[in-house]
Amino acid sequence: MNKLTISSILRNSFENKGENSALTFVGEEGYSYNQLRDEIQKSAGLLKLLDVVKGDRVAILSENMPNWGVAFLSVTSIGGVAVPILPDFNETEVSSILVHSGTKVVFVSERHFSRLSGLFTKLPIPVVIIDSITVFGDKSNLTSQVKPVVCFADGEVEVQEDDLASIIYTSGTTGSSKGVMLSHKNISWMVKVSRDIPDVVETDRFLSILPMSHTYENSLGFLLPLYAGASVHYLRKVPTPSVLVESFTQVKPTMILTVPLIIEKIYRKQVLPKLNAKWITRNLFKFKPTRVLLNQLAGKKLMKTFGGELRFFGVGGAKLDPAIEKHLREAKFPYAIGYGLTETAPMLAGAAPFKSKWQATGPAVVGLELRIFEPNPETGEGEIQAKGPNVMSGYYKNPEQTAAVFTEDGWFKTGDLGYIDKDGIVFIRGRIKNVLLGTNGENIYPEEIEAILNGIEFIEESLVVQEEGKIGALISINLKDFENKLVKLNERVMHVAHDTMDELLAEAQKFVNQRVNRFSKLQFTKFQENPFEKTPTNKIKRYLYSKTDAVKKPKN
Repeated sequence: MNKLTISSILRNSFENKGENSALTFVGEEGYSYNQLRDEIQKSAGLLKLLDVVKGDRVAILSENMPNWGVAFLSVTSIGGVAVPILPDFNETEVSSILVHSGTKVVFVSERHFSRLSGLFTKLPIPVVIIDSITVFGDKSNLTSQVKPVVCFADGEVEVQEDDLASIIYTSGTTGSSKGVMLSHKNISWMVKVSRDIPDVVETDRFLSILPMSHTYENSLGFLLPLYAGASVHYLRKVPTPSVLVESFTQVKPTMILTVPLIIEKIYRKQVLPKLNAKWITRNLFKFKPTRVLLNQLAGKKLMKTFGGELRFFGVGGAKLDPAIEKHLREAKFPYAIGYGLTETAPMLAGAAPFKSKWQATGPAVVGLELRIFEPNPETGEGEIQAKGPNVMSGYYKNPEQTAAVFTEDGWFKTGDLGYIDKDGIVFIRGRIKNVLLGTNGENIYPEEIEAILNGIEFIEESLVVQEEGKIGALISINLKDFENKLVKLNERVMHVAHDTMDELLAEAQKFVNQRVNRFSKLQFTKFQENPFEKTPTNKIKRYLYSKTDAVKKPKN
């Protein structure tokens, strides 16, 4: 157990939790730990027949399912390097990743198989259908010749802590994709030290919502529960609100990892409308004592919506709307905000529910060092830098970019601006590359303004920009909800829609300007007619909407 490889840290679960449920689809029987071990060993045997040896790259292109876990663990257990590919990458990006990584075999689901059909002539590599773990094409007869490979006892391949376990290609908002190299030690250390934050036990039930190909879900939503002997439940359908609510009832999850967008949508669509439906509750919300009481009642209903047994709701990947967070705190909802990056496998800071500060993440993960580089003497803000066993070895085949993100004394540059308070709690202000400079040289943090905008009724998304020195926002409206409201107000909706839209944008600008400092006030708002173009991890590609060179190094 002292050895930090993926197979080693999971060995106890496979040896002692054999009858426990491990990986399953919602409402189905799935794999016990004994069955999962057997499937991993058979899959590893198949990879050996396909001549995969230590160090070879094996890609995984699939939606979440138990066999995704089978594929990943069979690759890493024999010393191979897993290359998870986000299902939302387009065909060009998939092709580029397969070529750049030098993939030798690819696991692909039936749902995504057609996306590879055009690549076979360019990349004549074996394809394994992940749903059934069977070889496609000329080598399909190999499936019947498989001999299981021992993985979790005395493995046939000696895997070391510093061996490469995974290359994860990021989908950055700057338009460039990089292959993050994570070793067995990076991932295994992160899994072990993260267990005590939510105190994961073998009776816990995780509901998986985020892509397993993302480091956040891979390390903390997949490997962490397996390390603890717990179970993970996957959705067969797209996680729409109705699908999620049904799965909450069936699974009664105790642990969920997600991004702010999901909890914000649930709260705005299911909780706030009920609280605002009556005149009396709307007015009671104006006074703190009655507001807190109403939020506590709403919190009980929200817990019931999630199945009634939730004790950890992890939020990461973006800033949580401050108004929503205030509701959640007063509702005593068991949320927790974590901070990290793909390059750090991923956690850097976080705290258990009810142990964090408002709009903060938490202290640094135990055993990890964080520092603020060249902090502003007035605000204490500067770039957050990290050093620890979870920090990547570098970007695959990219020594220049690797060198650029490490300091001379070995600290990883996160690219995030923030500060650490006297209690060691980490506060994130935003990405340094996104910070705008006001006319007087003051730092303006787009993410903070966007969090306020996105909390306004009918606003779907927003993007703060700077044009000709002026700070403004591009705003995407939920037109369906907006038009439904207009129909109720006026039957001749087409005659009033334009004026009402302008009024909504003006009100949004006024709402924000009452809540930000003087140099962060919006000077204009624009209706964003087309959906924002996004990365596969659902982040807006900011570089496509930037019309200024005003994004510079923040003032220190």
